[in-house]
Amino acid sequence: MAAHTKIVVCAYHNVGYRCLEELLGQGAEVVLLFTHEDSPTEEIWFASVRELAEKNGIPYLTSDINEPANVARLREIAPDFIFSFYYRNMIKREVLDLPRLGALNLHGSYLPRYRGRVPVNWAVINGESETGATLHYMVEKPDAGDIVDQEKVTIAFTDTALNVFNKVTAAAARIISRSYPLLVSGEAARIPMDLSAGSYFGGRKPADGLIDWRKSSLAIYNLIRGVTHPYPGAFTYLDGKKVIIWQAWPLEGEGETGRVISTEPLLVGTGEGLLEIRSLQLEGEAETTAAAFVEKKPPTKFE
Repeated sequence: MAAHTKIVVCAYHNVGYRCLEELLGQGAEVVLLFTHEDSPTEEIWFASVRELAEKNGIPYLTSDINEPANVARLREIAPDFIFSFYYRNMIKREVLDLPRLGALNLHGSYLPRYRGRVPVNWAVINGESETGATLHYMVEKPDAGDIVDQEKVTIAFTDTALNVFNKVTAAAARIISRSYPLLVSGEAARIPMDLSAGSYFGGRKPADGLIDWRKSSLAIYNLIRGVTHPYPGAFTYLDGKKVIIWQAWPLEGEGETGRVISTEPLLVGTGEGLLEIRSLQLEGEAETTAAAFVEKKPPTKFE
């Protein structure tokens, strides 16, 4: 039956790659893929959905699925399902209404918590101990349709956003593995989402990584691990120059906010507690250890 179910996939990033790979592994008939051109301003550290499509002979487009010509093409295809796996464009109602059996999205959180953009980064920044992945039907309101399946993943205190994203990606693939046969056979669950029990977060820009030394060392530590490699990083200023802090650790203690109270190790005062800086990078220079940074130019106060 699966071989006769026509599917259109919208996908990007590692989640898109793994979920498309899982569908293909189950013999799904993916008749068209919508993906994105890689941005020249973005670090491309993730797998290419386009390359996976080429390898499997799947036609693909990088234009917006909502464009009139694409909507017309979808009407001709008359897909049974549309799947969205980390596709970055909001899919309009006109498109959502086209597939015979529904349009579904794989979201990188345990919905209804962390609806919206970059949910993994937000979960780490907010100090959560768990998040997850959720497959749900798409409606006009983002991340709000009925839930088909979801799976939790843990966030360790030492995890970076990348560590968590890798866990979420693996969970997403498992969800597709479980859910696809049930969707095709009409036996998949459909659980209404209680939006009142959830939360919504918007997108993040590199400028949002500015460190506020008035916050606690724990909050600053969570920001640093939430936007460290391969993301743009949390940053501060030293003598008017931008400094990215890639790795740090929160400690107890007291000190004036932003003031360096020790150079061995490199400890900085915060609104509550101390922050040990372990790896950092002065703008225009290479990333270095705190010890090497101090040896070159001992800092006194971060702005």
